[in-house]
Amino acid sequence: MTLFFDRRLRTRPVRLDHLPPALAGDLAYRRFCLPKLSTRRSADHVLLAERARFHLRNALWVRMPTTEGEVQAYVFEPEGDGPHAGVLIAHGWTSEASFMAVFAEQLRRAGFRVVAFDQPGHGKSAQERASLIDCARALLHVAETLGPFKFAVTHSMGGLAALLVGEGGPPMARAYPFERYVLLSSPNSFSTITREFADELHLGPAATRNFERHLERVAHRPMATFTAANLLAATGRPALVIHARDDTEVVFRHAEEIAAACPKATLLAFDGLGHRNILFAPPVIRAALSYLSDG
Repeated sequence: MTLFFDRRLRTRPVRLDHLPPALAGDLAYRRFCLPKLSTRRSADHVLLAERARFHLRNALWVRMPTTEGEVQAYVFEPEGDGPHAGVLIAHGWTSEASFMAVFAEQLRRAGFRVVAFDQPGHGKSAQERASLIDCARALLHVAETLGPFKFAVTHSMGGLAALLVGEGGPPMARAYPFERYVLLSSPNSFSTITREFADELHLGPAATRNFERHLERVAHRPMATFTAANLLAATGRPALVIHARDDTEVVFRHAEEIAAACPKATLLAFDGLGHRNILFAPPVIRAALSYLSDG
């Protein structure tokens, strides 16, 4: 029976509303931890990734073990003698480091030492299954192994992973002292993301609650308080929150909530860039460079 459902979970789309709530919630969690099967991943993702990896040509490819399995890291060394401030880049859910390589290359040219990596379950990292907590633990390991880093530049769910590391509370073993964050298209409330996922699977209220209990168990915190705003406030660090008003995957309201709750957060809004093109827009890259250089 388990093997049957495992095969079903690897098809798109999936409906679980015909199952008992407890089983549906369990299977929803298993599906959620398969980022490469997300419906938010574009049909031409593999082709786009192959093209994007061209921009990793100036990076040193480092295969490194972590507590969450082997991950593929990319080190962009700046030209000239140091000292060079370090920047750790964290990509979003279903994505990979190559999609932020243009950002990384511009940071490198500006004199920063930059490291990006494929999160567990993404890109060229070895795993198939991964949770947001797995990504955060891998991020902490990369930071401590390939750092030091003053800054974190993140996209989408990578922002939550980096903020979990910066906050350092359970289930993280300790905090990492990033001094500033650039949060690109970051969600605020994790529960908003999980409820949208539950709707995709047609989960009822009881099944949705069971699904979220799995997430609360691994995150060691209730869904109601699992927000980027709470994590950022706990770090006590400043952040530049960059978001497109026309983002349909993570709507602009998330950025407004983060900025409203965190006095040290600065909100910068753009039009016409959506959720993904924001990573390649020169005005966005210039804004991030200016913010980190001032820091």
